[in-house]
Amino acid sequence: MKYYFTHIIGTIVMDQSLRVIEEVKFTKLDDYFSKAQTEAKLKKKYPGLIPLPEDKLPRALEHFKDKNYFSDFYSQNVALTRAGIRASVSKDGLILQTIGNIEELDKVCNLLVKRLREWYSLYLPELSFRMSSHDKFVELVLKKTRAELIKEFRVVDSMGGELKERDVQEILLLASQINNLYQLRKKQETYLELVMKEYCPNLLELAGANIGAKLMELGRGLKALALLPASTIQLLGAEKALFRHLKTGSRSPKYGVLYQHQLVQKVKASVRGKVARGLADKLSLCARLDYFKGEFKAREFREELERKFK
Repeated sequence: MKYYFTHIIGTIVMDQSLRVIEEVKFTKLDDYFSKAQTEAKLKKKYPGLIPLPEDKLPRALEHFKDKNYFSDFYSQNVALTRAGIRASVSKDGLILQTIGNIEELDKVCNLLVKRLREWYSLYLPELSFRMSSHDKFVELVLKKTRAELIKEFRVVDSMGGELKERDVQEILLLASQINNLYQLRKKQETYLELVMKEYCPNLLELAGANIGAKLMELGRGLKALALLPASTIQLLGAEKALFRHLKTGSRSPKYGVLYQHQLVQKVKASVRGKVARGLADKLSLCARLDYFKGEFKAREFREELERKFK
């Protein structure tokens, strides 16, 4: 009776007394990944060769206590770790990094626009009151002069002060940088949609790029999201409210990130919880279809939800 045992540095053949008959060392990591070929050759060479039984494994491992094997074990394990790290880079990571960057850009833009509004209000405070959209506000500050804005918004007597050209240029410099950040955000959104269309088209179609990516971020990736029950998906993003409910007995949350979805926004407040529950059911199916490479059914799910909650 002969046994074979494969490990990271090679394959060994042992007799019934677990003495080594032959040892085939792996010179590179690819040899370990294609170990089946090495095992097949040894089986041809030694008819009746079988895998080493588990109960004999502790005795067999004593063979590798020899220090001559230590450097081989080290180099092969380092190579295996590097290969594992390379393999861990997936579209999951790209999506999570992109949505995280978009959220941080939003925070930075909101902070800087607040400063820009306060600063520009020294020059023309009426514009800030009449223009609520941040990106439109920045666009107007960059494209039009104070005189043009006064005429466009029919400001009779502005309360803003007269600033020197050098002072105005500093305000415009800030506005220009904010506008660049807005343009970067748009490009990031376009990229996010492109990656999600390839990786999770069902989730993208039903949830949208931002909500779908946010669900993946909260669920720790597409695989984890696909394995979550619909009830958990419904409450992703409402963890604080849920823990407060469990601790104090306050009202249970009915939705988290899904509150931003247009299907939830379009209905009355009294039925939003019901809509979020139905939406979470379909999103759970979408995540599973995408992860297990199923068919594209998100459009059917959307039409079904729209008919149901019309």
